[in-house]
Amino acid sequence: MSSSDLGSSGMSGFPERTTAIRRAAARLCLQLGWSPLHEVTLASGRRADILALRPDGGFVCIEIKSGERDFRADVKWPDYRDFSDALFFAVDTDFPRDLLPTDAGLMVAWEGVAELIREAPAHPLPAPRRKALLQRFAVLAAARLAAVEDPEGVAMLRNGRRSE
Repeated sequence: MSSSDLGSSGMSGFPERTTAIRRAAARLCLQLGWSPLHEVTLASGRRADILALRPDGGFVCIEIKSGERDFRADVKWPDYRDFSDALFFAVDTDFPRDLLPTDAGLMVAWEGVAELIREAPAHPLPAPRRKALLQRFAVLAAARLAAVEDPEGVAMLRNGRRSE
């Protein structure tokens, strides 16, 4: 494994690296007043790494890239523009940034934090899609909160049993 595979934090594997970038990007979202949700399945069937709701009601899609191989293997990221008002990439400090498109925002993560390097150009969603996405976001966030608050109850419902 090369030093570029390890990243600046010394992480030895891509899953760990991806998780660290995702957490740092989500922390940045919170600092910016955005509400991030991880792994959001969109109406297209694609899954956004992070979909964040901004205070102005806009949606930001953040695509996490752990390395050059990850970026080159993924050709689906342009589809996320159809489900957000702004598209960002989140990478770590070792990522070759010249690979990334300049018409997307950029967040760079290191040691558990991230910095907004480049703002994303706006491409506003059509009103019907925004409404559908907002409903999906709210239902998913509420379901995840319910699972944290009452994991046993949610498991019972998933298994078709009701509590008495």
